[in-house]
Amino acid sequence: MGFMDKVKAQAEVVTAKATEAGKAGQAKIDAVQAKRHADDLLRQLGAAAYADHQGRATDQTTADGVRIVDELEKYEAEYGPLTS
Repeated sequence: MGFMDKVKAQAEVVTAKATEAGKAGQAKIDAVQAKRHADDLLRQLGAAAYADHQGRATDQTTADGVRIVDELEKYEAEYGPLTS
């Protein structure tokens, strides 16, 4: 194996490792963004529940609550149970 072959092989190894690290980093970023979205959904759900409790809920509030719960269930199916 010549010197250039060794350099090329080493470059391929480094490229593969960098690609793996990039994918792992992107997965972590995606998980953090999903968690933030779930937190926002929980806040919206709390606001809808509070409006309902105060007697200020509308048909739209109820529809929003159903939509939010559906989105939270999808989140839990993909990422596991929500934690505080």
